[in-house]
Amino acid sequence: MRFTQGFFIYMRMQITKAKFIASSSNLKQCPPADKHEYAFIGRSNVGKSSLINMLTNNGKLAKTSATPGKTQLINHFLMNDSWYLVDLPGYGYARTSKSQRGEFSAMIRDYILKRENLVCLFLLVDSRHEPLKTDLRFLEWLGENGVPFVMVFTKADKLNASERDTCITNYHKQMQESWETMPLAFLTSAETGFGKEALLDYIEELNNTVELE
Repeated sequence: MRFTQGFFIYMRMQITKAKFIASSSNLKQCPPADKHEYAFIGRSNVGKSSLINMLTNNGKLAKTSATPGKTQLINHFLMNDSWYLVDLPGYGYARTSKSQRGEFSAMIRDYILKRENLVCLFLLVDSRHEPLKTDLRFLEWLGENGVPFVMVFTKADKLNASERDTCITNYHKQMQESWETMPLAFLTSAETGFGKEALLDYIEELNNTVELE
């Protein structure tokens, strides 16, 4: 299934209904691929579940934990009865067993490359850290496979304005050797709600411009 471009009419999105649909251990178990879908992924403990809860105004929608690696399945949430938001397992957590890491890697790879209605992948990065090799390798893999994605820098409330600008600049410097153009980037904070409107507006734009065949 491929995407075709349509016309876009601007409307500010508000999530008025968010519902958990399913947890899947592989692609075949996922809900039917009949709605626009946006998946969130990042290193373990980057704040995926907290960000999802902030975006949906529901502090209990996605399960959060102080223990990294808590999300171990593909979790689908239905937004406004019209599109899916997906919480994917984190990657790069050393204390997860080797067998589990292999399964998660295969699960993530299979979903990202074969999910027909995946419109965009949101790659979450902790804004407090220098560019990490695991994140940079994952970025390279996405680029090599032509996966549509944007970068979402989390925990921006922990930085001042100058540090926020620097965190994105540092990643761009690392990526310039192999990237012709830089991917779109958002700064967010699950604690303060910073970046919420920008992310939801972007999703709404894609909902209105990308048609599923």
